[in-house]
Amino acid sequence: MSGGTENDVVIVGAGMGGLSAALVLASAGFKVVVIDGAAGPGGKLRQVTAGGHSFDAGPTVLTMKWVFDTLLSRCGTSLETEVALVRSDLLARHYWRGGDGLDLFADVDRNADAIGDFAGACEAAGFRRFANDSARIYRLLERSFIDAPRPNPLSLSARIGLHRPGSLLALKPYSTLWSALSGYFADPRLRQLFGRYATYCGSSPFLAPATLMLVAHVEQDGVWIVQGGMHLLARRLMAVAERLGVVFRFAENVVSIDKDRSGRAITGVTTDQQRQVRAASVIFNGDAAALAQLLDPGKVPRRRVGQRSLSALVACGPAIPSGVPLAHHTVFFSDDYKAEFDAILRQHRPPADPTIYVCAQDRTDAGALRGTAAGSGERLYSLMNMPADGDGHAYTESEIDRCLSSMERRLARNGLPLLLDRQVMSITAPDGFNRLFPGTGGALYGMASHGAMASFRRPSSQGPITGLYLAGGSVHPGPGVPMAALSGKIAAERLMADRALIGRSRPVAITGGMPMRSVTADTTP
Repeated sequence: MSGGTENDVVIVGAGMGGLSAALVLASAGFKVVVIDGAAGPGGKLRQVTAGGHSFDAGPTVLTMKWVFDTLLSRCGTSLETEVALVRSDLLARHYWRGGDGLDLFADVDRNADAIGDFAGACEAAGFRRFANDSARIYRLLERSFIDAPRPNPLSLSARIGLHRPGSLLALKPYSTLWSALSGYFADPRLRQLFGRYATYCGSSPFLAPATLMLVAHVEQDGVWIVQGGMHLLARRLMAVAERLGVVFRFAENVVSIDKDRSGRAITGVTTDQQRQVRAASVIFNGDAAALAQLLDPGKVPRRRVGQRSLSALVACGPAIPSGVPLAHHTVFFSDDYKAEFDAILRQHRPPADPTIYVCAQDRTDAGALRGTAAGSGERLYSLMNMPADGDGHAYTESEIDRCLSSMERRLARNGLPLLLDRQVMSITAPDGFNRLFPGTGGALYGMASHGAMASFRRPSSQGPITGLYLAGGSVHPGPGVPMAALSGKIAAERLMADRALIGRSRPVAITGGMPMRSVTADTTP
């Protein structure tokens, strides 16, 4: 069976990139059908159930709000109209061995004062220089790189200004994040804290470029908690799309992206229900690592383990914490950060002493508990970084238990005695993430951002053959909720620009998501 009429758009994958592309295309007048293999929208903005409670089990913060303001303004609405937002005053709480703690705030002066109390006046002055430099890097890259088609080094230099060598050097392109941080902070705990920003794109601070300092400014510029959880954001974007006429379908796998006889142009997609969806263009919104097998289903894909970003072990469940007070976002640092990343990226094994991120989903940013049933425990999401080996290694129950035990030891050393109840928790290891996101090995951020050229190695929105476009967190501009949304916008705009160049409208399919699935443009039930 085939489907598709003039100007029909089929989007496979209701993750953030697919939702963004749907909104851009629908607001431009395209008839859009979105299809996904999951039970609902969101992709990595997934939701799980444990102990009778629902948990956000993916990204837990919203930053770069302007991305969604701009996206939704095209649709005649606003982010605040669609979801209730609370801007965080306290960005995150951090603990080290013995319970030494430091809070970071959405205010440079408050942070300088807190760092001064924690580590001394010299470190406070270093933070002020760091905050200024991170803001400068962000301003240089926001329009020239982040919200733009992927540049190469020369075109990026031209956008920033070849006559502004000082601006180009301010990006610190040849320094690692860790080495750059030593120029601001003598205290290793502060290098560890700000080095953690590399993990936001699944990378090691010892290998990632210093450009990632910009994350500090992104957080200072605003972190929001979505009331009802991050998964609700995906559902509300879906609701906006439905108001624009977008139709959503779920539960059908794409088994191939089809090409013409020459192999140089897209003709559509085929699904596991023997359904062919003919289309002149495809936007692939899955992980780029899965693309090769869809273009050539009979070929065994090459595993590029060394290039992969971090994976994770995520454990969600009710618990009753004691000891040091939690905030909504709390980080418990390991004793040896370098050993932790060496274990994951060089030895390809879980770290024996991991850094733990805990999202206390029933707490305000400052730590006040909201509406938790007495005695049942509060909803805690706990995460440790892991190697992306989920396509070559099936994690056994005993291996997962060892990881959970290492998490419990680190939490206790840093002042939080906590029992992670294996009987009620929802646990996802790298092999589970690989099943959710095929071809990745469980890597959650595409390729690791290691080396000065890492950002330029991510695929652009233009695919390898005519009519194929790419979106999602594994392509430019990179991983994260706002970045994925930008990738969908960039891919949709590239497609529309190519259509305008051709001068006529043709059927379109957009593929991707988790797992890669499709239906025809025939929207009848």
